Amino acid sequence: MVTGSTRQDANPSGEPHRVDVEPFPRRVRVTFNGETIADSQRAVVLRETGLPPVYYFPPEDVRQDLLEPTELHTRCPYKGEASYWTVRVGGRMAENAMWGYLDPLAGREDIRGYRAFYGKRVDAWYVDDQQVSAP
Repeated sequence: MVTGSTRQDANPSGEPHRVDVEPFPRRVRVTFNGETIADSQRAVVLRETGLPPVYYFPPEDVRQDLLEPTELHTRCPYKGEASYWTVRVGGRMAENAMWGYLDPLAGREDIRGYRAFYGKRVDAWYVDDQQVSAP
């Protein structure tokens, strides 16, 4: 279980760059095309300098049967290489809507295997049972 971690590096401009990960103690759900695609009470929230907070889900709390891996990979200097998946429910799809760090950089093991979604590529987000704005 993730207990919270902080890592501070210098970004290219020399300014400190923080990546903080901590457990999120409430239920978080994501829906797409009428289906719940992620539902967890074990998510973590990642806060990174200059970016909005992101919920990361343990892979066992994400509907793997609705995902298709894609060829897209990106690299973050603070977290490592991200892999992407397309979400497909019925006849609707959201290309590269989910990503995760399968083999993150040293010091970022706290997000290894966890999955995150682009807020605008899915239909709805819920914290507990209340719909919230996409992160």
